[in-house]
Amino acid sequence: MRVDPGELRTELVLEEASRTPDGAGGFTESWTQIATVFARLQAIVAREKFGADQTIEEVTHRVTIRHRPDVASGMRFVMGDRILSVLTVHDPDETGRYLVCRTREQGR
Repeated sequence: MRVDPGELRTELVLEEASRTPDGAGGFTESWTQIATVFARLQAIVAREKFGADQTIEEVTHRVTIRHRPDVASGMRFVMGDRILSVLTVHDPDETGRYLVCRTREQGR
């Protein structure tokens, strides 16, 4: 995979979920900042769903970052008030240089 490092210009905050038992059988979820990374952000698919008397907008993105060993599905990227949930993570050419994350952003 060929990536021009100059294309990694979108600043994102990488966050990881922490779950704390709430004492009633459930849990409280909070997010902890892991790192600030620079990425290439590409929108892949945009769609809208209608259900329960509301329209839900959803956009899938491809996020390319420099390789980090601590990135996994279930994490998220934050850019201002936008949240991109990480669905999959892979090293496209298995060289350890870059990671490509497929993410989902839900409408506000």
